Amino acid sequence: MKKHSLRLEAYGTIDELSAHIGLLGAMMETPFEADLYRLQWIQSRLFDVGTHLATPCTEDKAVPCAITRAHVQQLEEYIDELDSQLPPLRSFILPGGCITASQCHVCRTVCRRAERLIIALAEEAPICPDLLSFINRLSDFLFVYARSLNKMKDVDEISWKKDCD
Repeated sequence: MKKHSLRLEAYGTIDELSAHIGLLGAMMETPFEADLYRLQWIQSRLFDVGTHLATPCTEDKAVPCAITRAHVQQLEEYIDELDSQLPPLRSFILPGGCITASQCHVCRTVCRRAERLIIALAEEAPICPDLLSFINRLSDFLFVYARSLNKMKDVDEISWKKDCD
């Protein structure tokens, strides 16, 4: 496999995302046990994603996928739990705030890049639909989690301002 292949780019970006999530956890001054559990659970699922992406299918052998609908539902529960504690969004917000929220936004953007690469790879090779859903929902989780981290630190979100305002 060439070092610039789409498959390698996809699972390499998943590895990069996992490293960024590890950095996020390390940056937390006094992390809650639930936060660390969630982040490590996500990193473990990303290892599953990377394994699936790194293993090419053949016509006679499909690659099993460890990511299931239950994993997607777990992310949705995390999102709902955090979102229920946040004020409703009234405008677009800019990435930033406290250092951990800012790192969480970096994770979110890397996750979005991984999603784009996986979608491109899915045009060439079979990719588990639950895996695609998981990565999509993960970026949503990271957005809500960044907002939650700012709230925990009592840091205001930065609203987007149009030039004409």
